[in-house]
Amino acid sequence: QVQLVESGGGLVQAGGSLKLSCAASGRIIFTSTMGWFRQAPGKEREFVASIDWNKNNIAYADSVKGRFTISRENAKNLVYLEMNSLTPADTAVYSCAMKRGNNYYYWGQGTQVTVSS
Repeated sequence: QVQLVESGGGLVQAGGSLKLSCAASGRIIFTSTMGWFRQAPGKEREFVASIDWNKNNIAYADSVKGRFTISRENAKNLVYLEMNSLTPADTAVYSCAMKRGNNYYYWGQGTQVTVSS
């Protein structure tokens, strides 16, 4: 069993910053690619960023490039998403996910990020 728990969400004004954390626990070997996704009300879930175990392969959605930074601390089973220059369009529930094989298999419950104008 794998558990992913996100934290760090909240309400922030446009232009502000937040740093999300995702803690992984359970029967894992923390070598999987980790990703962040978000889902805004009435919209499909969308990819935000991903990072592989050795941090050599990092990807971002075009909408967040240059503003968001994904990172991880393997020794602590933690993944982060630092978000800067936030806009109301970034308002969503942000979830972290862990790959098993080629697919994101384990998902957290998500943390709400609300950006006010």
